[in-house]
Amino acid sequence: MIVRFFTGLDHKVGWFLNTVALISSLALVGLMLFLVVARYIFGWSIIGLLELIMLFGMWLYMTGGLIASRKREHLVVDFLQTSIRDRQIRRLHQGFISLITLVITGFFVYMSYRMLAWGVRRPQHTPGLSIPLWIPQSAIMFASIGCSLYALRDFIQCLIGYNPEPVIIAEANQQDIR
Repeated sequence: MIVRFFTGLDHKVGWFLNTVALISSLALVGLMLFLVVARYIFGWSIIGLLELIMLFGMWLYMTGGLIASRKREHLVVDFLQTSIRDRQIRRLHQGFISLITLVITGFFVYMSYRMLAWGVRRPQHTPGLSIPLWIPQSAIMFASIGCSLYALRDFIQCLIGYNPEPVIIAEANQQDIR
């Protein structure tokens, strides 16, 4: 029952993240296209458009990182992991990597919290539209908390023995079958 709850929650979170990424992508592309057309075809200079592009860009990049973390598709150096054939040693290695990732993402949560708290205490705004800088900074906080939770998920899965096969090993096994 608890597994079903977390699976359903993961699907809802995945849908939410994909929706945020899609909206941010469409807004980013649309605003960039509008900026280019306005500037180079009509000769207009629209104040604040780059600030909006930066805002949607921050949310897109941070959400994309969170989606990659959710799917375990973030950047990894997996040379050692793919060369380990013993399942128990591979599990210990993955647990160690998950623990390091959890500590590092915890540090990112702390640093992004400090950045966001500083931005709220000493508010700064963009020059054109006066967008508070804590809005794009909150994307960093959102991503750091999310990545930390996914690192915690990976660590707990290593502790309880549930360890999905790495993508590279799964691909190599499929090539062996052919």
